[in-house]
Amino acid sequence: MPELPEVETVKRGLAPLLVGKKILAIDYDWPKSFPNAPSDVEQFLIGSSVVAVKRRAKVLLISLSSKYSLIIHLRMTGQLVYRSNDNKNDFGAGHPNDSLVGDLPDKSTRVIIGFKEGTLFFNDQRKFGYIRLVPTIEIPLIDFFKKVGPEPLSATFTKAQFRQRLNRRANTAVKAALLDQSVIAGIGNIYADESLWGARIHPSTLVKNVSTLNMNVLFDEIRHVLTLAIEKGGSTDKNYVNHEGKRGNYLTFARVFRKERQPCPRCGTIIEKLRVAGRGTHICPKCQPKKGSTR
Repeated sequence: MPELPEVETVKRGLAPLLVGKKILAIDYDWPKSFPNAPSDVEQFLIGSSVVAVKRRAKVLLISLSSKYSLIIHLRMTGQLVYRSNDNKNDFGAGHPNDSLVGDLPDKSTRVIIGFKEGTLFFNDQRKFGYIRLVPTIEIPLIDFFKKVGPEPLSATFTKAQFRQRLNRRANTAVKAALLDQSVIAGIGNIYADESLWGARIHPSTLVKNVSTLNMNVLFDEIRHVLTLAIEKGGSTDKNYVNHEGKRGNYLTFARVFRKERQPCPRCGTIIEKLRVAGRGTHICPKCQPKKGSTR
């Protein structure tokens, strides 16, 4: 599943190409990829214009002039590919197979949204992703959006709020708390490992045993790592290319993730891979000593 930087990369690439454009046609070949009533599509999608392209956690939101929105979840193998009629303003982001650069539609194309100036293709090999059409006013009432935590890069999200939300999971391993989308939005395995290494915290340390000072450092590290990843176009973790159709290169700059058996860039100790919160986890055993951990 994509993490926050990958979806943010999609949003930033798509927004300047879609905002202001009018939707003329819709087609789809897999009902679960586009689970919407035909009457709603006809009334609230066809003929509407794109007002904004947004991201919330790991989900993309396209706001429409009809006061409805498209909720897009790419899941594991989703792609969004925009092809302009003049081929001068093309866009491709998502699972890096040939659909990003080949002729479309192809066998992975699930939804096609037609504009006067071009076409947006939603491709999804494994058919786990979807595009839902919902009233914009109802989005905050959807279970996921009601439960999802604050955006870690929001200017209004403070260290005090971060500590308060983590402390709700006091008896949980700190990595598990970071991966919990109800605690904080958008952080997945890669960026949890990188942030915890930066803060010198062992991933299995119980939240209640992380000091206020270390939580503050962790807050700063999360923001640093996510910002860097967005600048680099996301990770190269098999699934993502940036809005220019190039692979993100964050993992080139990763300090610990997938660096097992390599020296720690801070102290030279060999990086280890273990399992925490059910996920493969990368640590430096010297920089991140194990204490107060969950069993």
